[in-house]
Amino acid sequence: MAEPEILPREGGPFELLIITQSSMSTRALPRSGSVVLGREEDADVCVPDASVSRRHAALHLGPPLRIEDLGSSNGTRVRTRHSSAATERLIDVGKGAPARSAAVELSPGDVIYLGAARVILRQTGAERDARKDVIVKDSAMRAVYELAERVARGPINILLLGETGVGKEVLAESIHKASPRAQRPLLRLSCVALSESLLESELFGHERGAFTGAVRAKPGLLETAEGGTVFLDEIGELPLSIQAKLLRVIEERKVMRVGGLTPTKIDVRFISATHRNLEAEVSRGAFRQDLYFRLNGVTLTIPPLRERPGEVAALAQLFAERTAKELFPSEASAGAVPISPAALVGLQRHSWPGNIRELRNVIERAVILANGAPIGPEHLLLSPLADPIQPSHASTLLAHASSASASPAAASGSASAASQAPAANAKSVPDGAQRAQDDAGASPTRLRDAMEAHERERIVQALEQCTGNQTRAAALLGISRRTLVERIRVYGLPRPRKA
Repeated sequence: MAEPEILPREGGPFELLIITQSSMSTRALPRSGSVVLGREEDADVCVPDASVSRRHAALHLGPPLRIEDLGSSNGTRVRTRHSSAATERLIDVGKGAPARSAAVELSPGDVIYLGAARVILRQTGAERDARKDVIVKDSAMRAVYELAERVARGPINILLLGETGVGKEVLAESIHKASPRAQRPLLRLSCVALSESLLESELFGHERGAFTGAVRAKPGLLETAEGGTVFLDEIGELPLSIQAKLLRVIEERKVMRVGGLTPTKIDVRFISATHRNLEAEVSRGAFRQDLYFRLNGVTLTIPPLRERPGEVAALAQLFAERTAKELFPSEASAGAVPISPAALVGLQRHSWPGNIRELRNVIERAVILANGAPIGPEHLLLSPLADPIQPSHASTLLAHASSASASPAAASGSASAASQAPAANAKSVPDGAQRAQDDAGASPTRLRDAMEAHERERIVQALEQCTGNQTRAAALLGISRRTLVERIRVYGLPRPRKA
């Protein structure tokens, strides 16, 4: 069988949710080409499960999207969602024998079974959020979105500031949709996803023979976004050499391809985003002041999630419903995932250093651990990276949740169901989480200690499994590398040494 051609591109509209017996993580997919899924670390998408072959299957990004088995030992199955009743189709490839079925086409929401592991194809967070109204309840967020709607109508460049994971890309898409350019392309480009050598060619394009391997002329990404919007994520990471060329493009509205002689006119609007303090970066010489002024037509600062606690419950419920629909598509109650008042209190008190991205990972994991039962505190496995935020918010939320019960009997029934859920699903809960459940009735301190011990144990196991590679360990745990480094510090774990 011919090896799939790997074509690296900037992040596309799809991602994979990878669920094994011991971990859950997400992996963004490129826009085109093919990626290999397998157990070995060199696979494009590593699925760390003993039942998965080293090179198990190839995902062709099309269009159309297709999955092809690469002669795995345990086979590849696909559960489709093309009809109301979920169906399964088996791709069976015998050892050394030709495939008895062609590659199967996929749609967002389909579940791919690689041995005992599950891989769910879904749209990225920004793509999923674009299909629903953005949750904006906090007064500061309402002010941000109201200003964004006003400036969206004009051609002025916009700079979005905020911590990692606060929703800058979602806001950028909202601005694009509210602008006169809504029917034209929205190009998303991460300035840290490509090396400096590739970034120039990808942004500005190149002519034939411009460098070794340039066998034909290629338009740059800025040209392909003609008439639309260019979203430059993590603009603060852009190398100085590229900053100078980007400044010229913004000022002249022309692009000079690598190896070209004549510039090409472009009509695009720039929206930039960063978690860095660009004024401080300018002061220390890491960012050009003239480029900063060009990008900073209007600055919109998105507050972190810990400063808008009123949105936590609504976002958690939204993520829970989406995850349940993806995991249990054939069940009628898939969209109804109750979150217990005690769990809401825990969510409300957490400081969310990873912001909305961290909240989504926590809820996705909780839905899996709850296995159809109401989500309780024992399913959250929150890690105390910082002091809890104002307890008054949690008390208010608990009082509101208690008063919202339809009747004392209904409240009693909900409490009973939540208390019985851990016992009913003991097999699906890890040992550390089960210990946290057993200690839950003793005291908040014992519960917190048990959850901390379980979290520390999971981090140690992940680092051992990934031979000390913090980036892969963070992906295995479903958190960012920055969060993993902070947790290693909090728990007093030795930092892995570089080989």
